[in-house]
Amino acid sequence: MSATQPIRNRRQVRELAEYYLKRGEPRNHLLIVMGVHTALRISDLLRLKWEDVYDFGNRRFRESVSITERKTGKTKLVALNKAILAALHICRSAAKLGEHLIRSRKGGAISRIQAYRLIRAAAEALGFIVRVSCHSLRKTFGYHAWKSGASPAVIMDIYNHSSFSVTRRYLGVSQDDRDEVYRKLAGVV
Repeated sequence: MSATQPIRNRRQVRELAEYYLKRGEPRNHLLIVMGVHTALRISDLLRLKWEDVYDFGNRRFRESVSITERKTGKTKLVALNKAILAALHICRSAAKLGEHLIRSRKGGAISRIQAYRLIRAAAEALGFIVRVSCHSLRKTFGYHAWKSGASPAVIMDIYNHSSFSVTRRYLGVSQDDRDEVYRKLAGVV
């Protein structure tokens, strides 16, 4: 867990998400957008099917997706935000009942190793210095939620962590983050 880091720079998060879109590979774009915006583990993300996010009967996207996490066995409800819905709209023409969102060319979902390769290839092509993996997407969610003012307790609940120390490591709190707190309090006294 300590080897990979969240992507702290918002511009880099956008570049990573747009990398495959610019290359005409919307499935890979969806993988990255969903990973960053849902905080799901890659094993849970790859299990999602189109009917989980799209109501074929009413021809509209769902507001949220309900998933039972493979690791914890807990059910969680994840809201589908504007970024996710935009990525889903791009891929909508390929949507078929019973098919995985992140579908391989051979059918079924892509493998975890293929997801890793896609994310690493984009990060390397973009010249990222930080080590990025599938888990980095999950960590990136928490880091940016925290920096946007979300309570660490809520982030811990989203992650289904049993201790705050695990969540703290996920957030990737760095010395720069600590220094920022010190600087902001400079005018208090």
